[in-house]
Amino acid sequence: MSARKRASMSETPAAAPPSLQTRSGARQRQMSLTPELVALCYRDEPDPGLDARLTPMEDEDYRALARDLDAQSGGAPLWVFAYGSLIWKPEFDPVESRRATAYGWHRAFSLKIDRWRGSRAAPGLMMALERGGRCDGVIYRLADGDRIAQIERLLRRELSSRETISTVRWMPVRTPEGPVSEGPANTNTNTNTNVNVLVLGFWLGSTGHDAVARLPLEEVARILARACGHVGSGAEYLYNTVLHLEAAGIHDRNLWRLQALVAEEIRSLYAQDGASTPLTGEAKAALQATPAIKVGAEKACDPV
Repeated sequence: MSARKRASMSETPAAAPPSLQTRSGARQRQMSLTPELVALCYRDEPDPGLDARLTPMEDEDYRALARDLDAQSGGAPLWVFAYGSLIWKPEFDPVESRRATAYGWHRAFSLKIDRWRGSRAAPGLMMALERGGRCDGVIYRLADGDRIAQIERLLRRELSSRETISTVRWMPVRTPEGPVSEGPANTNTNTNTNVNVLVLGFWLGSTGHDAVARLPLEEVARILARACGHVGSGAEYLYNTVLHLEAAGIHDRNLWRLQALVAEEIRSLYAQDGASTPLTGEAKAALQATPAIKVGAEKACDPV
């Protein structure tokens, strides 16, 4: 098995509990999408590289944007909003985390991808934040030291082209605990007065040729069950996102229904019963491998 395959599949927890329990302990839920089903979706795919229609980010682009964002923070503690893979695979070492809600935004699989967790032959979908509703996620506070370098590392994880710079912005969120250490000053007088802090958000609003109209969950499930790229499958991305949201006490009803639909789609594709599908020796070894996260130029990490 290739090192890349082990690195990708090891993101799926080997010892995921059969049921998930909220932090309050009041309810238990069992995921339909299992590590065994996720393992069926993996295939070795090459990295096709950046779309030729896009302008690649250069080192100075990352540095300049990191400096600008740090300056906009006014020296206040820097918080980042995580609603997808940043929850379970951040590219920084947070010193504090809290649950938070972004009002006026919701998570959606609204970006078509033919890289990362999709291919040219079988494109996948990536989550972004779209207008309307609310999104419950996690906010992470970055350490105060070497802030620009930390921001730059995060930007390299999220952005590949200059065309995507506009998807990075400051956004207001609320936390159940109340006010937190303030981020940059909120000068928007129309913002909800109950907002606790402004945080840095990524992929706010899907634009460009990769944006897709709102798709039915059944169609999203069909795509995710078939999509796989050089960092892993769409099913794996969904599995880890739902698993870690639930562990944080966040139940996203749409994603919960989606994981059940993806599980059903995978069973149909492979004619397998998810409850009794045994892991092959290779798949079991991959799922039990120590997680390996590549950063920097190799870009073996998910955006959002």
